[in-house]
Amino acid sequence: MLLAIDIGNTNIYLGLWDGKTWQITWRARSVVDKMPDEYAVLVRNFLSTAELGYRAVSAVIISSVVPTLTVSFTEMTRNYMKVEPLVITHKTKMGIGIAIDQPEQAGADRLVNAAAAAALYGGAAIVVDFGTATTFDVLSAEHDYCGGAITTGIGLAADALVNRAAQLHKVNLVPPPSPIGRNTIHAMQSGLYWGYVALIEGLTTRIRNDMPHPETVKVIATGGLAPIFNNSTDIFTLVAPNLTLDGLRVIYDMNQ
Repeated sequence: MLLAIDIGNTNIYLGLWDGKTWQITWRARSVVDKMPDEYAVLVRNFLSTAELGYRAVSAVIISSVVPTLTVSFTEMTRNYMKVEPLVITHKTKMGIGIAIDQPEQAGADRLVNAAAAAALYGGAAIVVDFGTATTFDVLSAEHDYCGGAITTGIGLAADALVNRAAQLHKVNLVPPPSPIGRNTIHAMQSGLYWGYVALIEGLTTRIRNDMPHPETVKVIATGGLAPIFNNSTDIFTLVAPNLTLDGLRVIYDMNQ
């Protein structure tokens, strides 16, 4: 089976693909100073939820934006699974062109998302990925990755607000009863949640209008926080929680 590993700044997303479906998926926190042996325990526990062990893994593919963890997981898969992982770079065969100024600077997750959109949905698309940062990635109708935009993730924005304002405290990132907050908690929720919805809608609209035939462009939402916005905006064509993992398995197949 294929073990797909997406390493982000905040979370590590793992999936085990049996050739037809994701048997199990799991999220863990990214901790840069953990040793490969410590992550081996985490992966062993992940596999054990499906009553499997290291021997069940015949292949590994890694997308990472944390170089230290790329090294740790590469060493872990070699030592414990006896597998040489496929680590995504801008030179990996992905089924898309990379039409940006410095391809080597493109985040692996952004390229994987674009590859997934091309393979699974076709045509021009904007992928909105909700993570530590929120990224907007543009795929042309010709399946070229054209760049996009990067902004602060809503969780990071909320933390910054609380950390810099003495009388403000953490709140749940959910819509308040009204956009007009009648207490501090609801006022913060309105500013964070509805302000973020406005950011998503406004930036997506500007990007789409800068593309040829904007009416044909799909908008695909992914990432751990994508579902909390789905009922509050009609800007998304679809929500694909496993888009990055699906991109990894598609890319793995291309490279066999």
